Amino acid sequence: MADILIVDDDLMMSETLTDMVERSGHGVVSAYTIGDGIAYIRARPFDVVFLDVHLPDGNGLEALPEIQAASSRPDVVIITGHGNPDGAELAIKNGAWDYIEKPISLKTVALVMQRVLQYREAKKETTPPRVLNRTGIVGGSDRMSWCMDLVAQAAASSISVLITGETGTGKEVIARAIHNNGARATSDFITVDCAALPPTIVESVLFGHEKGTFTGADRHREGLLKQADGGTLFLDEVGELPVEMQKAFLRVLQERSFRPLGSRHEIKSEFRLIAATNRNLEQMVELRQLREDLLYRLKAFTIELPPLRERKEDIKELTIHYNAKICDRYGIDTKGLAPEFMEALMAYGWPGNVREVINTLERVIAVARHEPTLYPIHLPVEIRVKLARSSVNASGDAPGHETVPGGEESAIRTFQAHKRISDQAYLLNLMKHTKHSIKEACRISNLSRSRLHALLKIHEISKFD
Repeated sequence: MADILIVDDDLMMSETLTDMVERSGHGVVSAYTIGDGIAYIRARPFDVVFLDVHLPDGNGLEALPEIQAASSRPDVVIITGHGNPDGAELAIKNGAWDYIEKPISLKTVALVMQRVLQYREAKKETTPPRVLNRTGIVGGSDRMSWCMDLVAQAAASSISVLITGETGTGKEVIARAIHNNGARATSDFITVDCAALPPTIVESVLFGHEKGTFTGADRHREGLLKQADGGTLFLDEVGELPVEMQKAFLRVLQERSFRPLGSRHEIKSEFRLIAATNRNLEQMVELRQLREDLLYRLKAFTIELPPLRERKEDIKELTIHYNAKICDRYGIDTKGLAPEFMEALMAYGWPGNVREVINTLERVIAVARHEPTLYPIHLPVEIRVKLARSSVNASGDAPGHETVPGGEESAIRTFQAHKRISDQAYLLNLMKHTKHSIKEACRISNLSRSRLHALLKIHEISKFD
């Protein structure tokens, strides 16, 4: 018997799916909001999640990564009454099993569920447990666990891998993890920083050259492509690869052979390719800055690293790890971390991601070298300023702002401000002001009828008393 979770605020749809699952002999739980669905997933394992898109507390597609990163790794089937091509693309890119539009065919949904469960059972029988070498990787959040699953899949083969993510998310660390956990771990890991390749000598650096090929070529030089033979070639910032080099490099990927400058002979190099970028390569293709055929070669297997703001639970572990590491390098005792210091780190947005955390701790420990404990006062001024400004912005509405104003635009602004303090207080005030008229409450708050009903149910507020 499998365990199925239904996340849909349409009561009739939820009951229909529940009946279908129960008749199939499986256990089923229903949730009507993303928050409740995530709470269920954290509390117990599920095999399949039927997920709606438009839910009272947000867009179901945005919750996909968190759902799939849960310890049970559930497979997600999107069921929506508001289907569109962009949503379907986003769902599939984020690993959804299927994307089904309402009205649904119960026969189709039952077949999809059956196929998912068959796949999961077969996967269990054929996938041996594996312990990964996580050198340099810190963080046990659901999002990072999901990424490490992808690392394990990539490491088990020699497929080309594209790692995407914002600056500072640790793309090279993940690339090394793929290399270190694969069959080529004992061979070389050769890094090519495409952003730092001088256009005038890029061919020489990659392909190598023979003695006397050009002025200054006083000896034979082996290129990075040959140095990576039998190992891994890591193209960092691959979006910066000069356009004039892309065709030549594409041929290398296809043939695994190339001709050094000044040579008459082709030489082979059986390297494994891993590339990384913080740029939108699809957009670069549209702008003719990147060859489309090269992009297809690069992204045979893609790993998207989440920014630190989407895995804040890793901040504490990162801080503890690098605090100890940096103090050890300085030859001093590990610093204590005041609760207020950790609260400040958790509240900050970290636009520079893990790299910014490390650099910040370097600065903090240098400033507090002779002090046993770190406090917010030790943080760089620019971070403290941003935290101070955000705390003022979060303190509430501007003086004199009405609790339930008359205009719709103001009502949206008020709801968002009060949400940080108490959704329930806002809704109570709203219903009192409208004399419990659902129509009037929807008009003022700009909430849909279904969403308002769901919020009133969540906060146990009567619509009529």
